[in-house]
Amino acid sequence: MGGERQPHVVVIGGGTGLGVLLRGMKHHPLELTAIVTVADDGGSSGRLRTDLQMPPPGDIRNVLLALADAEPLLKSIFEYRFQNGDGLRGHAVGNLILAAMKDITGDFTQAIKELSRVLAVRGRVLPASEQDVVLVAEMTDGTIVRGESQIPKSGKKIRKVYLEPPNPRPLEEAIQAIEDADLIVIGPGSLYTSVIPNLLVKGMAEAIRSSRAEKVYIGNVMTQPGETCGYTAHDHLAVIEQHMGGRIIDTVLLNSEIPEVSILKPYAEEGSEPVFPDCERLIESGYHVIADNFIQYQDQVIRHNAQRLSQHLLRIVRA
Repeated sequence: MGGERQPHVVVIGGGTGLGVLLRGMKHHPLELTAIVTVADDGGSSGRLRTDLQMPPPGDIRNVLLALADAEPLLKSIFEYRFQNGDGLRGHAVGNLILAAMKDITGDFTQAIKELSRVLAVRGRVLPASEQDVVLVAEMTDGTIVRGESQIPKSGKKIRKVYLEPPNPRPLEEAIQAIEDADLIVIGPGSLYTSVIPNLLVKGMAEAIRSSRAEKVYIGNVMTQPGETCGYTAHDHLAVIEQHMGGRIIDTVLLNSEIPEVSILKPYAEEGSEPVFPDCERLIESGYHVIADNFIQYQDQVIRHNAQRLSQHLLRIVRA
């Protein structure tokens, strides 16, 4: 890339997976932009969304903290959830601060930018859209389920998801970031409720498809109860293609390590199992596949190994 500019990397997703990845990537000489889902409607985020007619702040808060260079105490304050208090119980302080900042600045994206300065964030954090959107799922039996938090609870198999209203306006800055990118990373995260909602925003899939950047999908380590039970890695990609009307991914990063049996037991009780890396099928379908041990354990929970993912992503962007 030469010494004149850092590679521009755009990461698209939501949920905990995105934060884990960004914690690893922020220590490298990259210009980072995170485009974050705004379809969340559960918990503190959902309540603020309903009460204040604002985009849900939870995933944005997670990503800001992942990219922050702030003091640990400040991060702890942002993560703190009230245990008691009428109306306060369950709210994360960071969500309330984002809500207050939106009221002060009159603009959600501006609120994120101001907070990014306060938290010394490395990179940019952008919502996929500032419009109020609802994620809707059509199940294989024809049932319709509304709301990101309700979809995994239905106990039915998902046929497709879509946004209401359809084609919400994208954030121009997000589209511009995709056009300027050297590398676009999609995932990791819940397939139907964290990854695809971003791609359904108007113009997003087209911008990704026409971008000259290398497009990488980071496969999930475990299947998700109520969303992807029994899905292989190839199944995940097939769902993205189905929703995007064709191929948008070039390279797939897959975990090939089988997690420890003792760690898998609680997952199995919830109906979650390791995603089978059917590499040959993906290669036959025209994807470039990189399989490696991408897992690490954190308090008996399986997480992506952000350091190892970052090393592979750096190799791709430098190549």
